[in-house]
Amino acid sequence: MSSDEKWVSFDTTLSAFGNNTGIEVPDEVVQELNAGKRPALIVRVNGYEYQNTPGVMNGKTLLSFSSAHRKATGLKGGDPIHVDLAVSTTPRQVDMPESFLSALQDSDTLDFFNSLSNSLQRYHCDLINGAKTEETRQKRIEKAINLFRDGKKR
Repeated sequence: MSSDEKWVSFDTTLSAFGNNTGIEVPDEVVQELNAGKRPALIVRVNGYEYQNTPGVMNGKTLLSFSSAHRKATGLKGGDPIHVDLAVSTTPRQVDMPESFLSALQDSDTLDFFNSLSNSLQRYHCDLINGAKTEETRQKRIEKAINLFRDGKKR
């Protein structure tokens, strides 16, 4: 992180919506960030850091807090949290599975994958990383490769 990033902090409670959790961002915090209603953000929750883009639900600005984040932090809906936000100036990191990278290289579709937007690259990698079994992971890799061979992004 560079020292010129402007951080805005607030304390709140991790909100729960059924099986999902999120962080409600107060309007004054969104205004203080001065980057529009849906800026790409660096989010720190009790020192744990990730990148996210807020959404609006029922007129409230929310940041999702996935099950992976809950697992990494031990947090659950209703827990008190300290939140630091800064506008992100770099694309979100893509967590590329080795098996997917190998399949892209072997199928000559890596250039096509690299031409996709950061969000589409994350979409495909997150689907593969989210597979619970190796069989499902392989099916998802094959599906992505076939889409790319056909010139389709998704």
